[in-house]
Amino acid sequence: MKTYPITIMINGRKEQLDVSSNLTLLHMIREKLALTGTKNGCEAGECGACTVLLNGEPVNSCMVLAVECDGAEIMTIEGLTESGEIKELQESFIKLNAIQCGFCTPGMLITAYAFLKRNPNPTEAEIKTALVGNLCRCTGYERIVQAVQDAAHE
Repeated sequence: MKTYPITIMINGRKEQLDVSSNLTLLHMIREKLALTGTKNGCEAGECGACTVLLNGEPVNSCMVLAVECDGAEIMTIEGLTESGEIKELQESFIKLNAIQCGFCTPGMLITAYAFLKRNPNPTEAEIKTALVGNLCRCTGYERIVQAVQDAAHE
């Protein structure tokens, strides 16, 4: 299969890669860049486990082709964690026990981080709406919503 050269900024690092036309952003991140914090859930854009920031906006990386990302800036959970930008959010998730199996947590954190950047003082209803695309099979969401509220008020 033919490959295409792309250049991206990922977690603040410039990367030049050759990608096939059918490679998703999710698989590029996990397989070519070995950043496994981004989870492979449904591969249908339904669960949010693979959420990353693409040019500052949360996207389901399973639904974006890697070739579409040429010239883009991508931030994964590793990048946000290393930069310390989500420290308060992480601490709130831990403090309020908003994590059980942890599979959905990277996508939840990325989505919540992007949401709080746009809306630093949200209502409970706004938080629930913002997280609607992120599924969790363990927690029932109450503690996740509380953790986002807690982080917003710190």
